Amino acid sequence: MQHSLDAKYMDEALQLGASALGRTAPNPSVGAVVVNDTRVVGRGWTQPVGQAHAEIEALGGAGERARGATLYVTLEPCCHDGRTPPCVDAIIRAGINRCVVAVSDPSSAVSGKGIARLQEAGINVEVGLRESEAIELHAGFFTRLRLGRPLVRAKYAMSLDGRIATRTGNSKWITGPIARRHGHVLRDQTDAIVVGAGTVGIDNPSLTTRLPEEFTGAGGVHHPLRIVLDGRGATSPSARIYATGRPGKTLVVTTSQASPAWLVALARNGVDQLMCGEGPRVDIDQLFQALGQRGLNDVLVEGGSRVLGSLFNAGVVDRVAAFLAPLVIGGSTAPGPVGGAGVERVAEAWRIDNLRTRVLGDDLLMEGIVSTPVSRAKED
Repeated sequence: MQHSLDAKYMDEALQLGASALGRTAPNPSVGAVVVNDTRVVGRGWTQPVGQAHAEIEALGGAGERARGATLYVTLEPCCHDGRTPPCVDAIIRAGINRCVVAVSDPSSAVSGKGIARLQEAGINVEVGLRESEAIELHAGFFTRLRLGRPLVRAKYAMSLDGRIATRTGNSKWITGPIARRHGHVLRDQTDAIVVGAGTVGIDNPSLTTRLPEEFTGAGGVHHPLRIVLDGRGATSPSARIYATGRPGKTLVVTTSQASPAWLVALARNGVDQLMCGEGPRVDIDQLFQALGQRGLNDVLVEGGSRVLGSLFNAGVVDRVAAFLAPLVIGGSTAPGPVGGAGVERVAEAWRIDNLRTRVLGDDLLMEGIVSTPVSRAKED
């Protein structure tokens, strides 16, 4: 009975953590629940950087009812001074009797030290409940710790015959309203959206998040950082994505081939700029290391095909979210979602593991983890 209750409360903590996705970088989006005598007395999720962590929020809600209670938390509590004091100190002061942790924190500043501090204070600590779900929740944070860059998610919508637009470039709308709404949910949950200069030139997108309130995460709608890859400085400074007064911020990633006049025009609109390489194309490795240094945990790449191709070829795509619509577009020149050099043999193709499918109205969403191409020559 106790195990089933533990799972129930940890599931709630995971849901709370998920509600903060996109809003906590460089911190992970942790969820926490305080339970006293089978009653939830405190709930919390990580606040924006510099504000309270999930444990502090949950303990604050519980107040004196935290004494003798159990704390469920999706990630090992921190034990070091940063922008905020250590969470373990607050947990000990609150009189928590038992702490159930989904997964330990791999960062060098914590990595078992938080758990040890709690145990030294006489708190019963249990680790591993819903571990795989917590690893997925914190995948962006873990990726940045391990690789120095954010987790990269490729997102695109295509027809049954693999087209993202017609031969004339028309792409509105391949998927239906329910799938498009879920695309905005993905925006709501990410730190940044990446597109190329071609997408800006053809579609002139705003790249804002447009969602009814009931579909947004904590604190209402979230507008992630908009990132435009434009190595030559080809996009118009008057494009919607650069317009002043829009919610959220825009970052242009370019190279030394961009003209000074173009950079000045963007700066007048408050557009931030990042130089990555000599050109004409943006240095992908340099770009994502720079985004990691900026503290981004999760990035959503929305295209176009040239950008996605360059990212796959660079080996930086970690996840795929592919929307499949019941349409046949046809046309030998109609574009597919992933361009670039690609592979020479099917046996060398990128595979998608842990594939999950979801029906969204008339459309299908397929999500999974990208595995590195491995030659299967021995099988031939």
